[in-house]
Amino acid sequence: MYWTLELASHLEDAPWPATRDELIDYAVRSGSPLEVIENLQAMEDEGDTYEAIDDVWPDYPRKADFLFNEDEY
Repeated sequence: MYWTLELASHLEDAPWPATRDELIDYAVRSGSPLEVIENLQAMEDEGDTYEAIDDVWPDYPRKADFLFNEDEY
C-alpha cells in the first residue's frame, strides 16, 4: 500500500466520517484510480470510522504545511 498526494486527493471530498467500506464505495462511484481502491482494500478493517483523510494517510499535507502566506496578496 502506498499513498501519493495525487492518489489521496481523490478522497478529499469523501463523505467524512466514513468506514473503510464507505470509502471504497465512494472511490468506485467517483471514478478514482484503481490504486486508490486497492489501497483502501489493503487497510485493515476493524470497523473503525475515519474522521478525515489524515486518518487514512497521516502524512497528507494540509494548506498550513506550505509556506505560502495568503495575507501578503
